[in-house]
Amino acid sequence: MQDKSIDGTDAGLAGWNDAGARLRQAFERDEFALYCQPILALQGAERYPLGEVLVRMREEEKAMLPPGEFLPILEHYRMMPQLDRWVVRNLAKRLAVGSKLHCFSMNLSSQTLDDADFPKYVAGVVKAAGIAAGAVLFEIEEHELLARPDRVAGFVEAVRPCGAGVLIDGYGRKSVSFTPLKTSGAQYVKVDGSIVRKLLGSELARTRLNAILRVGKAMGVKVIAECVEEREVLDALKALKVDYAQGFGIVQPQPIDSFAK
Repeated sequence: MQDKSIDGTDAGLAGWNDAGARLRQAFERDEFALYCQPILALQGAERYPLGEVLVRMREEEKAMLPPGEFLPILEHYRMMPQLDRWVVRNLAKRLAVGSKLHCFSMNLSSQTLDDADFPKYVAGVVKAAGIAAGAVLFEIEEHELLARPDRVAGFVEAVRPCGAGVLIDGYGRKSVSFTPLKTSGAQYVKVDGSIVRKLLGSELARTRLNAILRVGKAMGVKVIAECVEEREVLDALKALKVDYAQGFGIVQPQPIDSFAK
């Protein structure tokens, strides 16, 4: 995620003396929008079995601000749990009326991971919308797993009854280890983009990816390679029998309604 200033002057919200007030207004006016980037299956018959949910914010003249423009401000004002609830609520609406993609992942902030009421909120929304089990995955950063394995495992247990799953994002950035992944109960790992981008020219990157694949196979965890931007990288991932790939070189993010049935 691109780092931005939190004072509003370098975050796409210039002209607002109080960026926090602007964001509260955005919630009141429902000025956020869901986008999705499909994730390509490299093995099996179904081409796009899942996708990652992304958030945009409507600004002046209907411009869409990318997350790097407003997420740092939401984090500063500790408003991420409010945004994550908005995403869950609106994703459930899309799933309830039908979607070409049957599973969506969404990023879970560190602040929301500490929100003891969030799993209850998810369970209520999922039940009310009648969402199928396995339709929602929460992406948790690897650094959260390594720093707070018990907290992550507790979250996984809390959302499991409503059928939600967990994906570890940025996997392999720090280490490739069985123990934290095993305790997390995650169904997927997303290989850190720094590994994928260097795959063609770095023996270390290839060694690390192979280690991740061995861990995934041993534990029954599916592996997603993110930040795929070149055809040659995609071909290499297929040859290594990586399960899934995601990136701008495969498909650009689109409004989530593009995937309506």
